[in-house]
Amino acid sequence: MAKKNNIPQVKNEEQYEALREKGYSKQKSARIANSPDSGTKGGGSSKYEERTKQELYKKAQQVGIEGRSKMNKAELIEALRNN
Repeated sequence: MAKKNNIPQVKNEEQYEALREKGYSKQKSARIANSPDSGTKGGGSSKYEERTKQELYKKAQQVGIEGRSKMNKAELIEALRNN
């Protein structure tokens, strides 16, 4: 991720700033604001339990969860919810 003046470059600046105001770290705010479905309101996604382990792994990869390759489905769900 390219940085400018020690501020992570983000795709959804408005969401990034809102997350920072809520107290999220710069890294976590940037990771969330850069995810492909950033800024979309809920309701369209299936529940994590309904997804395959491979789908959960890809989502964990998108948001930058470390150690995902060693996680089982339940652990991936927990990591995604707590990230």
